[in-house]
Amino acid sequence: MKTRLALLAPTLIGSLLLAGCGSSDQGPDAGGSAAAPTGSLEMTTTPPPWPAPTDDVAARVEAAGLDLGPMGTAEHYHPRLEITVAGTTVPVPANIGVDPSTGAMSALHTHETDGTIHIEADTVGEVFTLGQLFTQWGVPLTTTQIGGVRADAGESVTLTSNGTPVAGDPGDLRLEPDQVIVLSIP
Repeated sequence: MKTRLALLAPTLIGSLLLAGCGSSDQGPDAGGSAAAPTGSLEMTTTPPPWPAPTDDVAARVEAAGLDLGPMGTAEHYHPRLEITVAGTTVPVPANIGVDPSTGAMSALHTHETDGTIHIEADTVGEVFTLGQLFTQWGVPLTTTQIGGVRADAGESVTLTSNGTPVAGDPGDLRLEPDQVIVLSIP
């Protein structure tokens, strides 16, 4: 866990710095950033649906502060993610965090298209966040943006965890067993 945390800290700092480097047509006070690359990895700037990436999977996993396989058995649980854009449900694709050329997976990945997130950690108590999933997916997630969709001025991404509203950066949400996460943007 210490190794992953040591890798995660610089990645999160770099991601936060990159998020501040984007341009926004909403003005500097809108709170959002443009879709920007994570390091040299492209992030989507398109409207949904957003497929799971099939290229640079290992680099995307590393950018999220994770590594590819072997799968851990110390903890195994399944949060569920629902995304709504302008009232329309957006599918969470299968195989986020899965390298299609080798079948190797990160400890945080998807198999189905039903929004089930699989956590298969090799250390008890390891922390995983919604932002790590989105980094592997290549979909920007901020308080005012999901993928290529931005909230209008005065609006923001809403986030609930098990029905309770969560304030702040949605990428910081800690994933928990049996959690139902709902992200929406008007």
